[in-house]
Amino acid sequence: MLECSDNTVYTGVTNNLERRFTEHENGINTGCHTYKRRPLKLIFHEKFTDVKSAISFEKKLKGWSRKKKKALINQDWDLLQKLSMNKINKSKEHPSTGSG
Repeated sequence: MLECSDNTVYTGVTNNLERRFTEHENGINTGCHTYKRRPLKLIFHEKFTDVKSAISFEKKLKGWSRKKKKALINQDWDLLQKLSMNKINKSKEHPSTGSG
């Protein structure tokens, strides 16, 4: 995860963290979220041996709130658990209405 100069958080997957960070920092891709939001700061990374697991984790992170991402970055496991429970409790209060 990269923190951008406008305090947004960018999440991505790569097989070469140093190279990819340098590409973002140098603005290689003008259409990328980070291009107009430099300088950047690496705030979290995780290594995976399986690319499918990495992509799955990235997708999960993209659905998280900023507060939940910050709890992960700060390794605040109690807050992370609390925020996860809040989402579960809210979904029980407002179950989706689907047919079938």
